[in-house]
Amino acid sequence: MTSMSRARVARRIAAGAAFGGGGIGLMGAAGIGLVLAEVRLARRHVGNGTASHVPHADGRYGRMYAAPGEPPLTLTLLGDSTAAGQGVHRAQQTPGALLASGLSAVAEREVELRNVALPGARSDDLDRQVTLVLEDPSRVPDVCVIMVGANDVTHRMPATQSVRHLSAAVRRLRTAGAEVVVGTCPDLGTIEPVQQPLRWLARRASRQLAAAQTIGVVEQGGRTVSLGDLLGPEFAANPRELFGPDNYHPSAEGYATAAMAVLPTVCAALGLWPAEEDRPDASRREGFLPVAKAAAEAASEAGTEVTAAMPTGPRGPWALLKRRRRRRVSEEEAAAGVVP
Repeated sequence: MTSMSRARVARRIAAGAAFGGGGIGLMGAAGIGLVLAEVRLARRHVGNGTASHVPHADGRYGRMYAAPGEPPLTLTLLGDSTAAGQGVHRAQQTPGALLASGLSAVAEREVELRNVALPGARSDDLDRQVTLVLEDPSRVPDVCVIMVGANDVTHRMPATQSVRHLSAAVRRLRTAGAEVVVGTCPDLGTIEPVQQPLRWLARRASRQLAAAQTIGVVEQGGRTVSLGDLLGPEFAANPRELFGPDNYHPSAEGYATAAMAVLPTVCAALGLWPAEEDRPDASRREGFLPVAKAAAEAASEAGTEVTAAMPTGPRGPWALLKRRRRRRVSEEEAAAGVVP
């Protein structure tokens, strides 16, 4: 699917989510019949993200930066098994711990982490999670990171419903005063046991949802980061390194690579990233675009950030597309839970 076609589909899905339109499925009915046998085969080889132990990583990070009278920055993760950190065995290898450690190092402040993500969750669980996060009005997080969407695709939740739930969650968190960064739906077309034609349909559905999520999030004042790298090109090239034992969830190195993609945007949302990095760099193909076009481009290139820019234009809201510099995390750093 071309970038322009993806932009049109994403715009239509986001409009349906905003105005209560009917469900636009992530896979057409004809395609579903074609791949039922393949789905059954894949399920025998791939975990569904609903079970097993998830390390508990809540707590304070960067205690060496503690200062009398200075409260810690507060970071909360919401979403599914990816946000929870399913697939690793040590707390410091979870994305929440990696982000908290990295944020603490950049801010030179303590960071208090809370994770309310639920393995197996779909976007319709975000309302419950946000209610947990906001139950104490005096403790609204400084920044929330949401990772959700993969289970929406695998359970064929209509994309309009998926985006509607996510947009509502972002709106509630932003209204309460939290910054919000959303890691959009990863590319499920690179899960190793999945074969054609399901692989093609999964990739198409994942990218369509990621683009539509971006429109919904940006329109509510949040920022998005494309998580294609989470199950995308680097995973396809290094499946044994970047997937965990179940061939579905990331390994420690995979989570660290994803955290490195999200951390700069979390820091930028809190005003902690160098000011010159917020200016678009034409050499990296950054710039201001209609939000649907920016969303479509981001869905095609992992690690791309989209944030609101000018309120509106002849073709609707505009956004700033950024490709913040990042690097791959080594296996040794990932094992140690290090995100520089």
